[in-house]
Amino acid sequence: MTATLTLALSKGRILQQTLPLLHRAGILPAAKLTSGRKLVFETALPHLRLVVMRGADVPTYVRQGAADMGIVGKDMLLEQGSEGMYEPLDLGIARCRLMTAAPLGWQPDGRRIRVATKFPAVARRFFAERGIHADVIKLYGAMELAPLMQLADMILDIVDTGNTLRANGMQPVDLVAEVSSRLVVNRATMRSRHDVIQELVMALSKALCEA
Repeated sequence: MTATLTLALSKGRILQQTLPLLHRAGILPAAKLTSGRKLVFETALPHLRLVVMRGADVPTYVRQGAADMGIVGKDMLLEQGSEGMYEPLDLGIARCRLMTAAPLGWQPDGRRIRVATKFPAVARRFFAERGIHADVIKLYGAMELAPLMQLADMILDIVDTGNTLRANGMQPVDLVAEVSSRLVVNRATMRSRHDVIQELVMALSKALCEA
């Protein structure tokens, strides 16, 4: 019997934009993914199942082999690293930008800066590469609050429309990375089940062309 492959999907906006792509690729879940508390779903393909989880967890599941493949934002891969995974396909969905931002009129004065972010590893690399001394503060909620409460001078965060920045008297400063969702594959799975993985990659590639 052929072992079942597991594809991990990121919740939220990425999931909403992934579902039409999966449908065009012939990956049809046996039940609706966006309602109820169910997390694991069989599909119309006999040897593929889907599991829905937080995007931040997808790289860990794929890297450790608990999931064979995953769909996750590039921001998570930049933060957590892509060791143990291949990244064969940019799906081009859930596009946004990873940027630094600061209050209107703020200017660096050469001193150490404080940066609030959900992406501390990305922030440390970004500022170190530019020779800027930065104290990175890890937060989980709304980043825009940190400068307003004088916890930080700047933020590094995902920016979509920029409306939230403007509403809180802030402006984007530097582009850190363009972000879209990627298909990632466990390296061991790619070696052991190369043919079936390639078949799925080709189906998703074709579905992208049909969008």
